[in-house]
Amino acid sequence: MTQVKLLMTADEVAETLGVSTQTAYRIIRTLNAELEAKGYLTVTGRVNRKFFAEKFYGFPESEVRDNARVS
Repeated sequence: MTQVKLLMTADEVAETLGVSTQTAYRIIRTLNAELEAKGYLTVTGRVNRKFFAEKFYGFPESEVRDNARVS
């Protein structure tokens, strides 16, 4: 059974977006600040995978994965 990671690291964000690790950390801080403003708990240096997909792609991660398989 494959375990899905709930949080993305800065390295994963950097690879996904094609940006530097430093930029990825900046993006994570911005997304986590938005989550905290909504009352969610966050982990420094990590971002919720689903929230990341919704903010960058406009839909849940499952649809991103499904579309990636089609290409």
